[in-house]
Amino acid sequence: MKKYSRFIGVDLGDRFSQVCVMDESGAIVEEARVGTESVALEKFFKKLGEGKVALETGTHSPWVSRLLEKLGFRVYVANARKVRLISKNLRKNDRLDAQLLARLVRFDPELLAPIYHRGAQAQSDLAVLQARDCLVRVRATLINTVRGLIKASGGRVAACAAESFVKRAAAAIPELLRPALDGLLTTISELTARIREYDAQLARLCEDYAETKLMREIPGVGPITALAFALIIEDPHRFRKSREIGAYLGLIPRRDQSGGHDPQLRITKAGSGLMRRLLVNAAHYILGPFAPPSALRDWGLTKAGSGNKAAKKKAIIGVARKLAVLLHRLWTTGECYEPFLNVAVA
Repeated sequence: MKKYSRFIGVDLGDRFSQVCVMDESGAIVEEARVGTESVALEKFFKKLGEGKVALETGTHSPWVSRLLEKLGFRVYVANARKVRLISKNLRKNDRLDAQLLARLVRFDPELLAPIYHRGAQAQSDLAVLQARDCLVRVRATLINTVRGLIKASGGRVAACAAESFVKRAAAAIPELLRPALDGLLTTISELTARIREYDAQLARLCEDYAETKLMREIPGVGPITALAFALIIEDPHRFRKSREIGAYLGLIPRRDQSGGHDPQLRITKAGSGLMRRLLVNAAHYILGPFAPPSALRDWGLTKAGSGNKAAKKKAIIGVARKLAVLLHRLWTTGECYEPFLNVAVA
């Protein structure tokens, strides 16, 4: 294992970042305030040569970590949710944060609970998914607004898919509301057209990620869910077991166990919220009336039990977690999906 003589903590800011450099004995040898831009950071770190660097997760941490790795540094990106020494420090400031990061990476990098940042290409492709997701959520907000305003005037828009909402709503708008709502319907129509363009772009992207073909064999898993899984996980072999995927995506319960006290808590919601929503949507389909029979469906329906609301919610989360495990397993083994043979029960 390579031995390092420099241990560097970087508190990333939007415009400027605080840097603390320590030697092997823990003595601070240099502190600096550097602009958070590639030219300034590259100039500063080139003179240091090499070392271990600790950053906190944030908007700038993906590209900064890639830049420093390219310069030859061993980079650890700290999980901000788990490094309580920094997030809960009563004397918190940029300089102290940089010092703490340097001390932690010098003593034991695992204390940083380091996370994995995806590559530049995967991040670029994921941005297409995130942009589409943003438009879908904006469209949903506008649709709900139109529905509410029409309902408040005594009308009602029948339940329908978002793609056909404009046609249905146009026929239901009272004349007095047309000056207010016609513009919203035009915007909804434009958003729907833009979302279709993103769908076509994502379908083309799926062709660049061969693993999504195996994933899409599972009923309920379409191009968007499969591509999101491939891009968010990126390297499936960094997980020792497929079951670790559930924890990575925040689909396992929190724990607050002490002695004989071990209450049931909600899921952690760690990791990608987008991926969690897509998996939950797929779980709804798998447990719905139109999904074909499978071991995963049978397990979920059994978990739902009597059908009360709480049991159904637990079943949906359980199916979403097991679906993530199954997607990872198909990816790593190259197996074809078999509804009753290769479903991993986690």
